[in-house]
Amino acid sequence: MHRTTEIPVETNQQPASGTKFSITEVVLPGVVEPGGLLLRHRVLHTPGPGQVIVRVEASGISFAEQAMRRDRYPGQPKFPFVPGYDLVGTVVAVGPGVVALLEKRVAALTKTGGWATHVVLPVETLLTVPVGIDPAEAETLVVNGITAWQLLHRTAQIGRGQTILVHGANGGVGTILTQLARHAGVRVLGTASPRHHDTLRAQGAEPFDYADADLAHHIREVAPDGIDAVFDNIGGASVARSFGLLKPGGMLVCYAISSAIRGTGSMVVRFIGLLAQLTWLTLLPNGRRATFYNIWSGAGRPAFRARMQTDFAELMRLLADGTLTPRIAARFSLDQIAAAMTLAESRTVYGKVILMP
Repeated sequence: MHRTTEIPVETNQQPASGTKFSITEVVLPGVVEPGGLLLRHRVLHTPGPGQVIVRVEASGISFAEQAMRRDRYPGQPKFPFVPGYDLVGTVVAVGPGVVALLEKRVAALTKTGGWATHVVLPVETLLTVPVGIDPAEAETLVVNGITAWQLLHRTAQIGRGQTILVHGANGGVGTILTQLARHAGVRVLGTASPRHHDTLRAQGAEPFDYADADLAHHIREVAPDGIDAVFDNIGGASVARSFGLLKPGGMLVCYAISSAIRGTGSMVVRFIGLLAQLTWLTLLPNGRRATFYNIWSGAGRPAFRARMQTDFAELMRLLADGTLTPRIAARFSLDQIAAAMTLAESRTVYGKVILMP
């Protein structure tokens, strides 16, 4: 994939009516290998009422895009489309009715469309990024950070002195979840490949090999009374094992099905099956609970937007005061998308791979 030399022309003032932006974006044309992702150049016109144009400075590669590349993400758009679940950037044009946002840095949860030099967004979806924050570091705290915060504090409501198990503690959500939990005085047990165990220890987590056939036994050895909450992004056989590690009153929170990303069969059927399994587990008379976390729950409602604003503002505060240390595995330009996607899917990195258009 060649390096683009097309650079959009921008000013520090609101563009006059009819001003156009020449943009570049990554297109997922169908089920392809990373090398099959395409670069597309097109013209973007000025925004409409209640909209802004954001010049993208950072967009991440998460589990969602890896699943979408294989057509295994429930609810993904029809091919072709522009991936990119979240972004951080600067507002460079505003539509009628939008005030005081020009040249402000913002973040947004987009689900798709973020892998581009510029995007059009509704103003109500924007999150504020404080002055002085590195856009790539802020990007790690959009979908991954909000997910981690809500898993810990809104869904499981874990507090000081409790014990949690984080599967994939080296991943984008897992690293932030671990840091947030340790900051809250929570004991963290984390699964990851042995190559990442030293880093987990440095973050205050007790590491375990995710591929250990006796994983449950080894966790019971260090937490004989059980776990207060397990955060499971694996699905499949891991669900019952994770549930069995809970103490009475404990909660299993599933938030992905990574075990099925390279599988076959309908992801919708797998997802429905997981929800049914979690419902059945909760009905068991043992005082334990199980649920599925969806970041989009309640989307479109004022309470959803308020929750996003509140949680992201707290994450930005913790980033600014040094409580959170973003783990950025690598930074790539858009025309390096094949290499970026390959690295993100390699399972060898600690933290998140970031695209910086």
